[in-house]
Amino acid sequence: MPPRQTKGEYIETDTGNKVSRRSFIHGTPNIILGGRTVIQSDVIIRGDLIRTLPPSSTSSTDKPSAISIAIGRYTFLSTGCILRPPSKLHRGIWSHHPLKIGDNVFIAPRCMIEAASIGSNVWIEQGAVVGNMAIIRDNVRVLEGAVVPDYMVIGVGSVVGGRPARVVGELPSGWEGPNGRELWRTTGG
Repeated sequence: MPPRQTKGEYIETDTGNKVSRRSFIHGTPNIILGGRTVIQSDVIIRGDLIRTLPPSSTSSTDKPSAISIAIGRYTFLSTGCILRPPSKLHRGIWSHHPLKIGDNVFIAPRCMIEAASIGSNVWIEQGAVVGNMAIIRDNVRVLEGAVVPDYMVIGVGSVVGGRPARVVGELPSGWEGPNGRELWRTTGG
């Protein structure tokens, strides 16, 4: 009998996503990975939190979205990140709404994300908290330890920091954000 081959740290999907065997992904049918996304160890993704409708709603045109989290290409989720879809009171029922993350996004270790939307070319530094239903536009940098309040909208090209977070600067023109392609390429398979 041939010796058993050891398994690597990451599982690589057909679309090039690299997912750590030590990550915690709940509700996988409700999560879309755009391709070449890296999910490191101890990342928690709560795809099981989906939108619910009131029991009196029987209309077939008002179906809830089956997707709770959509992640774009070349997104890097570092160790210990938590992604939860945002939630709010909807027609008398506490309900979760989809979380959309754009392309080329880097989320550093130990971040808590509960935003409604994160644009492309976004860098979120270590220990940042992005509050419920917050919206982060394209080309944004969230500084280390920042706490973005619920429902805050961060404009294009902003640098935000502090507790609570506020705009503390602007990114230089031509800023391209994290190099997601290089991060993906250097992550072990």
